[in-house]
Amino acid sequence: MHREALKANIYSKNYNAKKREKHYFIFNLLAFLLVILALIVIGWSASKMHTPINNAQVIAISSDPVNLFFYSIRTVSRMLIAIVFSIVFSLIYGAFAAKSRRAEQILIPVLDILQSVPILGYISFTVTAFLSLFPGSMLGPECAAIFAIFTSQAWNITFSFYQSLKTVPLELNEAAYVFKMSAWQKFWRLEVPFAMPNLVWNSVVSMSGAWFFVVASEVINVGSDNIRLPGIGSYIGLALKERNIAAIVYAVIAMSFTIIIYNQLIINPFVAWADRFKTESSKSGDSPTSWILNLFNRSLIIKKLFLPIELLRHFFLYFPPFNWLKIQNCQFNDMKILKKNYADYLWYFISSIAGLYGIYLIYSFLYKTILLEEVWQVMILALYTMTRVVLLIFITSLIWVPIGIYIGLRPKLIKLVDPLIQFLAAFPANLLFPVAVITITKYNLNANIWLSPLLIMGAQWYILFNVISGTASIPNDLKEAAANLNLKGWLFLKKVILPAIAPYFITGAITASGGAWNACIVGEIVSFGDQIIMIKGLGSYIALMTTKADFPRIVLGIGIMSLFVVIFNHFFWQPLYNYTTKKYQIS
Repeated sequence: MHREALKANIYSKNYNAKKREKHYFIFNLLAFLLVILALIVIGWSASKMHTPINNAQVIAISSDPVNLFFYSIRTVSRMLIAIVFSIVFSLIYGAFAAKSRRAEQILIPVLDILQSVPILGYISFTVTAFLSLFPGSMLGPECAAIFAIFTSQAWNITFSFYQSLKTVPLELNEAAYVFKMSAWQKFWRLEVPFAMPNLVWNSVVSMSGAWFFVVASEVINVGSDNIRLPGIGSYIGLALKERNIAAIVYAVIAMSFTIIIYNQLIINPFVAWADRFKTESSKSGDSPTSWILNLFNRSLIIKKLFLPIELLRHFFLYFPPFNWLKIQNCQFNDMKILKKNYADYLWYFISSIAGLYGIYLIYSFLYKTILLEEVWQVMILALYTMTRVVLLIFITSLIWVPIGIYIGLRPKLIKLVDPLIQFLAAFPANLLFPVAVITITKYNLNANIWLSPLLIMGAQWYILFNVISGTASIPNDLKEAAANLNLKGWLFLKKVILPAIAPYFITGAITASGGAWNACIVGEIVSFGDQIIMIKGLGSYIALMTTKADFPRIVLGIGIMSLFVVIFNHFFWQPLYNYTTKKYQIS
């Protein structure tokens, strides 16, 4: 009996070993095929970007739905390239803004200006440069489109990373000092991992938000430059121009499938991977998962392929020239404070001179063309747009903050609604133009009221995503402590949830406000075929001037928009943000 049991045990072990080998072979095969497929797509997209052309204005776009498969790949490729540049930009810009008090005083207002400048503003002044940089090549128009997508993604991610660096728990900073980390090592081993969950969440919403402007990025009309790049955005633009309802439906279906596919292959793996960096002592049982991440973790081929990257990361982290700056943990004496004040005065003086010189350059560019009366008229248009933005941010906050908290407290629900939210955030407002034009015309509605929601169509999701991210980022041990103290209902919401999500909500509200200002170029002037409906506002003014290539008036419109955004952020959002980060910082 003992011998038979031993044989059965050996047989069982051999069977399980063969079964594991079979599973590992399947994992390796699937992972290898996915990597090969990704390399093929990257290679094909890169080859199309380098295609020589005689004239950028005559790129043919077909309304045949068969082409939507390749158009989807081209659009997603541009968005992925733009998101990589956006993350790199965010790491550099956000680190300087968070770590240098003097740089923060300049970089954060500049970031407010950058996010308030509409995509058409960037395109107006960069498209000619990109076309000249790569003459006779598709790379010129492609770079212009990628840069336009970059401007719709980078600012939100940068604000998110900056906010995370400003709210790093004090005990983590003390641990970095105790372990004698250099500033370089602290950044990569402590601060970036701490910021990773929020960074990934905001990268997701930024990619979704980029779909909102996909038509503006792939259909560029600036004076004589009329560029249409193969992609879903240009397909939608052609369908709207031809009043082709069937093509619009095909575009919506293609977008739906595209969002589902890249959500499964790209977004979900990164969200599940970022969950490992959550700062908590106890782990929730409902952590996000991804079949792609599980597949790659079990694949030996993938581990070997990524081994050189891991070695490079280790070399990059411990390379001596990067580790010369040590973390200081000492108090300044009075003399150092005095020197710091003198340095501050010098910094303010240099910044003021630079700002005055910039104002002088703008004035010299405009004064021969723009009369003072027109400046006041444009400022009145800005007031119209600002009123719409403020009201819409207030209304959407009342709606999405409770919903975001409810979703963020339920990880299983996040998995279910995340694809839906991404699709809604990605839904371009241009696809609603036929409905808006036909409805307003048929029922003789007030366009100033019924077109206003188009401004917040894409921007509102920044609030929802940040609230979900903030709620999901609450340490599980903090929630367990609240349960032990019997904190329930309104008391739990007031003492735990609202303080935890306050910095996240304000970050989302700031970026949503900037996104709404940006979207005014889309929401204040709509067209369907030959029918055009326009309402009073700064967005419609900039859109018209961009079509005419009237650069002085484009500068005027963008300058006044930036002025309004900076003043509003400086006197309202920034003080509120500083208050919440100081009051509710985890220590």
